[in-house]
Amino acid sequence: MYPTRNALLQFLLRISLLLTLVSILISCQLSPFSIESTASAPTSEELLATAPILPSTFQTELLNPVDIPHTYVEETCRYLRNKWNPLNAPPGSVVMVIIFNNIGGTPTGEPGDISFVEFSDLMNQLQAQGFEAITTDQLQAFMERNVEIPPRSVYLIQDGNKPAEYFDQTFRDYFFMWGWKVVNGWVSEPDIDEELLAENFSLEYEGLVDHQARGVFADTQLSDETAKTVIARELQGSLTGFANHFGKTPTAIIWPNGGFGYRPVEAARQLRFKLGFTENLRGPIMYNWVPLANLIDPQRPELRPEGQINDPLMTLPTYYPKDALASIDLVRIIGETAAEYAAANRDSEFKYYEAVCEPELGPMPSP
Repeated sequence: MYPTRNALLQFLLRISLLLTLVSILISCQLSPFSIESTASAPTSEELLATAPILPSTFQTELLNPVDIPHTYVEETCRYLRNKWNPLNAPPGSVVMVIIFNNIGGTPTGEPGDISFVEFSDLMNQLQAQGFEAITTDQLQAFMERNVEIPPRSVYLIQDGNKPAEYFDQTFRDYFFMWGWKVVNGWVSEPDIDEELLAENFSLEYEGLVDHQARGVFADTQLSDETAKTVIARELQGSLTGFANHFGKTPTAIIWPNGGFGYRPVEAARQLRFKLGFTENLRGPIMYNWVPLANLIDPQRPELRPEGQINDPLMTLPTYYPKDALASIDLVRIIGETAAEYAAANRDSEFKYYEAVCEPELGPMPSP
């Protein structure tokens, strides 16, 4: 009797001791005071303190000194990842935005006027120097995320409503030969001519013309002094007109008659416009690089300063066609020197990314 009882007690004591040991081991692993947990990961401040210094924003003497390159991507790590992702546009990819008022016909005195001969020369020069026309969707994706576009790109804007005959005489040949499309700054007039609307609907459907917003009344010019109701009429009216006439939502606003301001830009953002185009001649644009002016230039008082609005994507500069024809070489050189500058600083940017960004975003994408 007693030997059996003693054996049972010994067995129970051994089980109890084993459970106690297991409990101790588990508690050591989970304890915040265990050896492994004392080595905490470095903070973002510590990573930044030891990271390589990033190069400054690319500058060029080919721009007017007043026209300073502005960046707009706030997250450095996201910018570097987009910049060096081998699937994205390579550094130095450049876009020339050209805005036309009238091509051929009777001159109107607008700075965007150009003869048929000059227009043909411009288009042929662009193509000969390796430029390709891109669409609004392509431009938005490039400017926001550096999605790949042709290294030398041109974005063609025809300002104001035009009949199909006009587009047939100007842009159609280049659409057939090279696949180049044109963007039209469409005025969503309340009493639009039905034949004109039908023709432009066909051009949109065909793909030759990408209509984008230009307000509701052709003679409007927006500014910070413009009444709130007028700003709403021009911007919301464009959205309503496009929904009714084209069955689409415009993503870009070609500022009517070049007029803009902080309040119009803020309203456009609230209505989810993604891009805005002024009539300011500043230079070409690149990913996270838009030349803008912070102050009035006494030499060019007609150009409104847009830098302090602090929204480069909504105040993009443009070229008039004759200025564009004289600037093709300049734009090409800016792109090439920007690519060289990026290559010279590639190692330091990769080291920064590895030290600061990789712990959160993972390694830089490889080919």
